[in-house]
Amino acid sequence: MTSIPRAPLLLGLAGLIPFVWGALTTLNDPLATWAASTLGGRFVGPYIQLFYGAVILSFMSGVLWGFATKATGAQAATGYTLSVIPALWAFFMTGGGPVGAGLNLMFGFGGLLILDFAFWRWGLTPEWWMNLRVLLTAIVLACLSTGVFF
Repeated sequence: MTSIPRAPLLLGLAGLIPFVWGALTTLNDPLATWAASTLGGRFVGPYIQLFYGAVILSFMSGVLWGFATKATGAQAATGYTLSVIPALWAFFMTGGGPVGAGLNLMFGFGGLLILDFAFWRWGLTPEWWMNLRVLLTAIVLACLSTGVFF
């Protein structure tokens, strides 16, 4: 595998801000209180993570769809079919309370990593794709775990 180009790496890391912020406000009560009174409850703890996580899973469905356009025949059909799974998972599995929804998002991001690997193995992604996706997914899972386990 090759190193991650600077722009995708920096933008990918910037995309982690809501997950990291949610973890910080879950673990730090004074920060959570300040954030809730200043920004509103939607931008605190697991709530920002759940909303943003559903958005990102849907976004990643679009990314996979784009990769599927590079395939042909049955592989393209498989790619298109697999690409809609993260968005459907986010839609159907993030209802209910924050713990269950957070756990389902964790499974969703784990499943997305498996799909990323499949698309990478098929040669539909950039060579550096898995380096980026493993890094980002590990951070997302660590952040989501604060809302699920703490």
